[in-house]
Amino acid sequence: MFHDITLDELLKKQHNEKHTIIDVRSPKEFHESTIPGSINIPVFSDEERAEVGTLYKQVGKEAAKERGLEIMSAKLPEFIAKFQEIDTPKTVFCWRGGMRSKTAATVTDLMGIEVNRLQGGIRAYRQWVIKELEKAYFPPDIVVLNGNTGTGKTKILHQLAEQGYPVIDLEGMAGHRGSIFGHIGAEPSIQKEFESQLVQAMRKFRDVPFVLMEGESKRIGKVTIPEFLFDQKEESTQLFITLPMEQRVRNILDDYQPWNQPDDFAEAFDRIKKRIHTPVAKQIDHDLTTENYHQAVRLLLEYYYDPRYTHMFNNYPEDKTKIFKVSDTADALSQIKHELSRMYPEKAPLS
Repeated sequence: MFHDITLDELLKKQHNEKHTIIDVRSPKEFHESTIPGSINIPVFSDEERAEVGTLYKQVGKEAAKERGLEIMSAKLPEFIAKFQEIDTPKTVFCWRGGMRSKTAATVTDLMGIEVNRLQGGIRAYRQWVIKELEKAYFPPDIVVLNGNTGTGKTKILHQLAEQGYPVIDLEGMAGHRGSIFGHIGAEPSIQKEFESQLVQAMRKFRDVPFVLMEGESKRIGKVTIPEFLFDQKEESTQLFITLPMEQRVRNILDDYQPWNQPDDFAEAFDRIKKRIHTPVAKQIDHDLTTENYHQAVRLLLEYYYDPRYTHMFNNYPEDKTKIFKVSDTADALSQIKHELSRMYPEKAPLS
């Protein structure tokens, strides 16, 4: 017989052992939001879920159950095979800990596969996320990696994370790179998915002395940073990177590769062109049309992004800002690590 477990029990299992969490909801539901680290083995496809839901509303519960059983019976061998491939302890969940997770747990149990079922499903997890954010409490110091667009802040953070430093990647969680072009080539998250990942990261790092974050606006793409965390970040030490213009242009071209999606870049520029001096805006338009991306990026930095960053920089008190003049990303990484060693002599990097 399968076991029902609480969310607290599941979180402890995640922390103490290799544990596979299986979201048995439809692919669309899984894509919109899930428990971080979960995999998707759906009981119903998106179309099947819609069909069963329609039957439930229009005919009744029994008709929906019968149709659901028909659908599940046809795909049972494939469904079981996917569970058999997993060699760790397993927990399944659906929306409320209802029929879909019960069905998944029952049929796998009949085949001799031991699983747990999460009580309350992802709904219970979402309620936990909300309560965690309502505490408005994150004990570690925040050290903010800041600087003009194109200075390689995200790349530096990723390298620091790989080397064992505690990093919360806000852009990665948001599925957006923070600029007007930040959605291009990315998959923006919705608010509840962002909050889910954020709470898990905050929980992971709650006992460390400091956490690194990138300088971000309160809104990143479609999501908003919780007010308490944004305020804490803004009041924290800001490490500003300055990099030569040409290197910044090359970084942006390498990251975004606008020649692969020229229409998306032109459309994004249309949304900000009114904020740029008209002759310059016309030149950028022309450069984008003629694929002179190097000059388009340079003009965008000079006339749009840099003035905004200058304004932001001037809002921080001197005793909270440190400026690093660097030649490239490797130089920036070296200087940042040296500064972290000075600020936290026995605490960086962290494993």
